[in-house]
Amino acid sequence: MKLATGQIAPNASGMLPDHSTFSVHGARGKSLVLFFYPKDFTPGCTREVCSFRDAFGELAAEGAVRVVGVSRDDVETHKRFIADHGLQYELVADPSGEMARAFNVLRLGGLIPFQKRVTYVIDPAGVIRGIFHHEIAVNAHVDDVRRCLASLRTAVV
Repeated sequence: MKLATGQIAPNASGMLPDHSTFSVHGARGKSLVLFFYPKDFTPGCTREVCSFRDAFGELAAEGAVRVVGVSRDDVETHKRFIADHGLQYELVADPSGEMARAFNVLRLGGLIPFQKRVTYVIDPAGVIRGIFHHEIAVNAHVDDVRRCLASLRTAVV
């Protein structure tokens, strides 16, 4: 099922590096930047996660914003990736593809074990407010998120 802005985000879950469970609906109460990327330690994905790392302070200053990256890598790989790149936000392990399936980011229905590069901005009530898909322009995700969060702030005022 294709997701669209204005819809309630699906509730899907995955494992955090501390082995606790992250769920999308459990993240309600804050705006959520949920970005899916193909694989830890690859050049494009490293640039993307580092662009969110570099913008993390600015995004957090936008208000109550939680940033979460999701790939099909396992928890141990995520731990190394977080440590190697000084990430201040969470990475969720989704080896089964449950989250990728729920957010419609599987490639060829899951036949290819890497997901699409898609970012969702979800408001505190769980409504999808932005969907951004850039496979090549990996830094564009952060710019899109900035604009989306700014428009949400303006809409509230």
